[in-house]
Amino acid sequence: MKIILANPRGFCAGVNMAIESLERALEVYGSPLYVYHEIVHNRPVVERFRKRGVVFVDHIDEIPSGATVLYSAHGVAPAIRAAAVERNLLAIDATCPLVTKVHLEAVRFARENYTILLIGHKGHDEVLGTTGEAPDHIRLVQTVEEVEALDLPSDAKVAFLTQTTLSVDDAEIIVAALRRRYPHIVGPSRDDICYATQNRQEAVKELVPEADAVIVLGSQNSSNSMRLAELARAHGRPAYLIDGIRDLPADCFDGSETVLVTAGASAPEEMVQECVTALRERFGARVETRTIREEHVSFPLPRELRVLANCGG
Repeated sequence: MKIILANPRGFCAGVNMAIESLERALEVYGSPLYVYHEIVHNRPVVERFRKRGVVFVDHIDEIPSGATVLYSAHGVAPAIRAAAVERNLLAIDATCPLVTKVHLEAVRFARENYTILLIGHKGHDEVLGTTGEAPDHIRLVQTVEEVEALDLPSDAKVAFLTQTTLSVDDAEIIVAALRRRYPHIVGPSRDDICYATQNRQEAVKELVPEADAVIVLGSQNSSNSMRLAELARAHGRPAYLIDGIRDLPADCFDGSETVLVTAGASAPEEMVQECVTALRERFGARVETRTIREEHVSFPLPRELRVLANCGG
């Protein structure tokens, strides 16, 4: 077996910041510590923190008054922030800055009285947070068919935004459909789909022709990980989206394959290395690392934790 290890893969700057924020908050405040939604969409990461006394909640009223809450990397709606104030919660905002950018764009377009067509997945934490910024102005579109079914007049004042973790190719198809329907539509000044999502998709797209199969380390509820597996399958390759090597079907390889291994932006590198080690032990696999693009992005800790660090807390 030959393993092609894709780079970039795994944690992005936003995930690194969110996880470091939770680690720091645990040091400062101890447990129980509450997180609104999963800190990132990765089961092993969430379980590791749960064992350390972190409580993940989907409703702000599940948190006792006066407790500490950390907002996940996916962002929250203004109504959640207001509810936290009402409950006298100490809130630490670990929203990814690239998600915050989309929130600010939604606020700006709403202020200018646009109808905002948000390209994304219904029910995703990020979509819920963005929609909450301007619920009276935002309509979700998930497919070209939904674009065609829009009842807005052709001269409507419309803008579009996208969830940050979408498939670049799929999003472009929907944006093109919007532009055909509404040639005057406006969008963000810069692409909303995050750099890490694009880079990991680019690596798979470039390397998948050399592979017989693809392993994507990531959880089933991780949008960007799902997109990597879908991208591989779109190129005619079987793809296995797994949290760890234990989830890989026992009979999926015979040892003669070239296997592309990558990881979604919320998947820890330790899971990648466990997978590679297991394939080496079982099949004598040799590993070739292929770097498609370098990444040198980092985000600072939330202001609340930076203040504590500066005070020696």
